Amino acid sequence: MSSNTILWTITAITMLGIVVRPWRLPEAVWAVLAVAALLIFGLIDMAHTVAGVARGNDVYLFLAGMMLLAELGRRHGVFDWLAAHAARAAGGSGHRLFLLVYLAGTVVTVLLSNDATAVVLTPAVYAVARAVDAPPVPYLLICAFVANAASFVLPVSNPANLVVFGEHMPGLADWLALFLLPSLGAIVVTYAILYYRLRAGLPQVIRRAIAVPALSTGGRVTLGALAGTALLLGAASALRLPLGPVTLAAGLVALLLASVAARVSPLAAVRALSWDVLLMVAGLFVLIEALQAHGVVAALAAQLQRLQAAEPVIADGIAGAVLALTCNLFNNLPAGLLGAATLDHVAADPSLRAAALIGIDLGPNLSVSGSLATILWLTALRREGVQFSAWRFLKLGVLVMPASLLAALLLLQVAA
Repeated sequence: MSSNTILWTITAITMLGIVVRPWRLPEAVWAVLAVAALLIFGLIDMAHTVAGVARGNDVYLFLAGMMLLAELGRRHGVFDWLAAHAARAAGGSGHRLFLLVYLAGTVVTVLLSNDATAVVLTPAVYAVARAVDAPPVPYLLICAFVANAASFVLPVSNPANLVVFGEHMPGLADWLALFLLPSLGAIVVTYAILYYRLRAGLPQVIRRAIAVPALSTGGRVTLGALAGTALLLGAASALRLPLGPVTLAAGLVALLLASVAARVSPLAAVRALSWDVLLMVAGLFVLIEALQAHGVVAALAAQLQRLQAAEPVIADGIAGAVLALTCNLFNNLPAGLLGAATLDHVAADPSLRAAALIGIDLGPNLSVSGSLATILWLTALRREGVQFSAWRFLKLGVLVMPASLLAALLLLQVAA
């Protein structure tokens, strides 16, 4: 076999392993095996391996900080408190609860990233739905879809945002000028289709009397730390500072403050984090480095330049749509890495990069294989004993994703 054939075979097996997890092997195992295979077959040398890992420094720090903040919110009951308040505010209406859970999911996604919505808000929503005697599945679906629909309101709303923009990350004002209108379009359209399709399964009346858990001292400190982190990251974006170190610093400070307030060891929260996620991401960076070294990125860049020359008016939208579909074949993180390398190769302007990011962030709402957040959502469902098939998700996603993507890309043309 040629080197390119071996390279694509390794890539395909790695992506399949990460998405399907055969033999229940962790995702990181497949990424590490991919790096080992690349080295064994001589498809990458150690220098390029180290360079590939180093490219992800900002992403690793960002993910570590966000995981710390999400774990603190879970441990100190902040998300349970938020979901219970949504249930009480529903006033006995299952339809109003649907809207309030969607709004809560939007806030968590915007401020803490889509992975936090999938991992931490999902079990809280399940517990609240059971407490008010409502069927949990319609409300749980919100956590999956809003995690992607609201994931480009801010740079911190999705780790893929850091991957796509990298060193080209705009300041907060420029980011909002580009993405606020498309984000609102995606959020509203996603809600409208979800509600229309799921309304028949929503109860008219739910239990009104639900206890709102009192926040402990650690919980109040964590809630304040989350609010402070949101402001800090907004300031960092405005000043064009790297978001990774700022996020990790905020997470560490929050960990220390909450641990002191609750009089518990911070080590328990640190040990509970999914550190293997960082290993998986590092392996994917190396895989993209190998693809770039073997001319794959250059070939994709040439295709993109031909598209821009042939269809200058709609090239951005086509690129976004192609990446949206690609996410469902390869998962949005590697698709984002490959897309970012291609965009760098052609020195993409902000509007093309923005269209690509919208495709990468919204594309995963088509299928369960589209993003890490959706895979984590499925895992959270299984822990609660809820089974949800990939086919059932696809039947809903085929309505939600194209409509929200089209709305966001059209509104991007207005914003740009």
